[in-house]
Amino acid sequence: MDVSMNLWVLTILGLSALIAVDFFIGRKPHDVSIKEAGIWTVVWIALAALFGLGLLFAGESQASGEFFAGFITEKSLSVDNLFVFVLIMAKFAVPSHLQQRVLLIGVLIALVLRAIFIAAGAAIIASFSWVFYIFGAFLIYTAWKLIQEARSDEEEEFEENKLLKSIEHRFGVADKYHGTKLFIRNNGKRILTPLMVVMLAIGTTDVLFALDSIPAIFGLTQDPYIVFTANAFALMGLRQLYFLIGGLLKKLVHLSYGLSVILGFIGVKLVLHALHESGVHVPEISIPVSLAVICGVLIITTVTSLIASKKQAEREAAEGTQKDSIEA
Repeated sequence: MDVSMNLWVLTILGLSALIAVDFFIGRKPHDVSIKEAGIWTVVWIALAALFGLGLLFAGESQASGEFFAGFITEKSLSVDNLFVFVLIMAKFAVPSHLQQRVLLIGVLIALVLRAIFIAAGAAIIASFSWVFYIFGAFLIYTAWKLIQEARSDEEEEFEENKLLKSIEHRFGVADKYHGTKLFIRNNGKRILTPLMVVMLAIGTTDVLFALDSIPAIFGLTQDPYIVFTANAFALMGLRQLYFLIGGLLKKLVHLSYGLSVILGFIGVKLVLHALHESGVHVPEISIPVSLAVICGVLIITTVTSLIASKKQAEREAAEGTQKDSIEA
């Protein structure tokens, strides 16, 4: 897709305007209701759909298909990120009325860092086509790791990364929250509040997720414009999605398996593309096929997760009833 500088500027301005609206809505700390989260989740998904359809009506059918495939992939990977966001919120004991502010700024930090990753990835791909082999192998390895983690019974805990620890050590951290303040004065010294720390934790932790999500979307499209917009739309609705499905996350017991299949599939697609670029005559996987596989895997994963969660709840209820009857 041939993207002019004017289109880039208009797109960034449009996305900035949407972020400003989101910030205006969430400027006042409050507990986000399921209704509010549901409405805005639908709004963000609708905006992404309109953008993709706009590409289609503009005669860019290939770009439109790549956008939808990239958006759905990034959105599904973002849902997996929410598990870690829940752990971060719990570790820092973030008050419920401040959680939406944390996610708003944290996701904004993540978006800026991902834009840097995307620019770097596009530059590397443009100069070295063999990097597709590395991306493909990395995604296949990540898929295998996801399966191993899904089969592990160990409970996941959030550990602060080195960057976060160094920032805390350098500036110091207050022992309690001070409303929406990010810095306070303590004995004449300016120190961070826990709110600032948890925002940085959300934003910098997303960089680790970008290590698999950015190669994944480059496996679907090498157009930096599509990669950036798909990531932007996937991330911008993440705050509302957190409050909407926060209680359902534990029910998505097979999500990691589904994501591992998707990442492994895209990894194979990247390797085939690399071989094709090297002059080897191998079949390439088209965007319609990729879109069908991604959607199919997510639907199957969701259905089987809900069925498994329902059976587990029934077993626990039956065991509880049996235990009560024995004690009686």
